[in-house]
Amino acid sequence: MAEPADADNDAVGGDSADAGGDRVADDNDRTSDEKESADAGDDRPDAENDSGAEDDSADAGDDRPDADSDRAADDDPSDAGGIDEEGATTGGQYTRKKCVLITGCSSGIGRATAEAFLAADWLVVATARDVDDVADLAEAGCETLELDVTDPDQVARAVEETVEIGGAIDCLVNNAGYAQLGPIEDVPTRDLHRQFDVNVYGPHRLARAAVAHMRAQGEGRIVNVSSVLGRLSVAGTGPYAGSKHALEAMSDALRAEVEEFGIEVVLIEPGTVESRFVERTDDELPRQRTPAYEPLYELYDDLKLIGGGGPLAIEPEAVADAIVEAATRSEPPARYPVGPVAGVALYARFLPDRLRDAAYGLLRKLA
Repeated sequence: MAEPADADNDAVGGDSADAGGDRVADDNDRTSDEKESADAGDDRPDAENDSGAEDDSADAGDDRPDADSDRAADDDPSDAGGIDEEGATTGGQYTRKKCVLITGCSSGIGRATAEAFLAADWLVVATARDVDDVADLAEAGCETLELDVTDPDQVARAVEETVEIGGAIDCLVNNAGYAQLGPIEDVPTRDLHRQFDVNVYGPHRLARAAVAHMRAQGEGRIVNVSSVLGRLSVAGTGPYAGSKHALEAMSDALRAEVEEFGIEVVLIEPGTVESRFVERTDDELPRQRTPAYEPLYELYDDLKLIGGGGPLAIEPEAVADAIVEAATRSEPPARYPVGPVAGVALYARFLPDRLRDAAYGLLRKLA
């Protein structure tokens, strides 16, 4: 009987002891395993150190505060660089106004355009050859600059100052210009060169200076004020029409060149406009006049070809509205004809050349 008891004892006590011993051994094994795991854990950092991951992580951690600091600095409204170039809200403080640079703001279309952009809550940089001529625009809220578009240094300075004032140059309106009229025979070459210097080379200088900034911004708008005579030339308008034809051709080329950079180029084509523009056209008629062209000179007063008090003339504000729309519309058309004369003339250009020439001959006889 003792043997079964012993057997039980062996079975219970011995097995329990063995089991307990095994558990202890297992615990020891686990402890050893944990030590090995710890050793392995010790090895992993070494591996991570060897791989450079931990250093990169530390570096990334170091970079993040710097980036946060940079962002905090950018969000600081007292910092000149705290204005988002695309007009987005920065630092929850305010939104940067869109900024437009307009040339030729002393009167007429340019002045009306500056006022229209102000009404649309843009930051307006209005320019003129004599800054005193735009003093009232400064009082109205415009930034004003002296600018002769034939002076490359002034052009570069005006664009840079506009970017400094507004944080970007969102729109450039090339409006400065004048009309050199007269029969080709009576217009000296030096006067023709001056016409192109203002009406063609001026917008070219400004576009070159502005496009680099707009490309860096990823967007921008260039609005070139042309004329219906940029699509249709009639007797006595050769120099002026030639300059506007050139402006239109350059604008078409530029539009294709900068489209991929998010920059739009739009042409405004007014007909006759009620403004002081006509006063200068009278001044720009040739002093030496060939008597054979006297009927043509008489037509200038009778037809008001460019601007003035003709019955079909439109107000400068109508052109300004078209310019603002061209600057703000998401997908503007390439051209904006403005006024009834522009609409009729654009259809007239599809007439056969001889028929158009005959129409001028009829007008000359009536005069």
